[in-house]
Amino acid sequence: MLQDFPMYAYIPAKDIDRARHFYEGKIGLKPTKEQEGGIVYEFANHTAAFMYPTPLAGTSQESQAFWKVDDLEREMAELRKRGVRFEDYDLPGVKTVNGIATSETAKAAWFKDTEGNIMALVQDLD
Repeated sequence: MLQDFPMYAYIPAKDIDRARHFYEGKIGLKPTKEQEGGIVYEFANHTAAFMYPTPLAGTSQESQAFWKVDDLEREMAELRKRGVRFEDYDLPGVKTVNGIATSETAKAAWFKDTEGNIMALVQDLD
C-alpha cells in the first residue's frame, strides 16, 4: 500500500536559477544533490522535494506543499527577516490575521515563491 511509503513534493520552476536563489538564499534550504532534470532538497524524517524546470510553474491556485513546524510565529519571523512575504486571505473558512489563519486544531501561513507557487507553514495545536 502506498501509505507505507514516503511521499515527496515537487517544486515547479519557470526559472530554476531564480527559484534556487529564493529557496537557498531566502528560505535557507541546502540542495542535497543536482541530477538530470532538477535539484533535490532533503528534509526531516526522510522527506524531500524535487525542484524541476517547467513552463507551468505557478499555475496552481492551491498550496504546493507545507512544512510542519513547532513554532509558526518564530519561523515566520525568521523568514520575514530574509525577505519572505506572507499572504493574507479573507475567504470563506480562511481568514488570516498578520498572515496567520487559526482553527481549533492548527495555525497556518502561506507565501508565494518567485515562480508563483504557494507554500505553507503549519503548526498543529495539540
